[in-house]
Amino acid sequence: MMRALFVLLCCSLLAACAGPGLPPASRFGRPTRLSCVPYARAVSGIKLDGDAYQWWGEAAGRYPRVHKPRRGAVLVLKRHGPMRDGHVAVVTAVKSRREILVTQSNWLPRRIEHGVPVVDVSRRNDWRRVRVWYAPAHALGRTVYPADGFILPH
Repeated sequence: MMRALFVLLCCSLLAACAGPGLPPASRFGRPTRLSCVPYARAVSGIKLDGDAYQWWGEAAGRYPRVHKPRRGAVLVLKRHGPMRDGHVAVVTAVKSRREILVTQSNWLPRRIEHGVPVVDVSRRNDWRRVRVWYAPAHALGRTVYPADGFILPH
């Protein structure tokens, strides 16, 4: 009888650990009201205006633009699908030729995330196509996003 109760208790505890699935996105990152643009501006020191997808054009002649990541640079993603305003994120580390870590705001709604992996999936290793880590799934997202490149601060 005691053994049966012990087994039942252990099974209940293991089931509780498994839980109903992944926690909701709201549990990841720090809460914020900032969109990606003012956050990237504050973190990088790059003073550009407009929606995220406009930053690449706005940077022409004002900031260096490159296709290789550097710490402190801003990665600019183009408009793609439902991402109508594009996206910007600040590079915090270069892990390899094909992987960087970024800090960003509002990739997950109303959240600031740090140390987010971004992987170059372009054929020429020119960072024109990337996949971004999706924390709720604990994996890279399936979507491949078109990127303009990196804007370097002065």
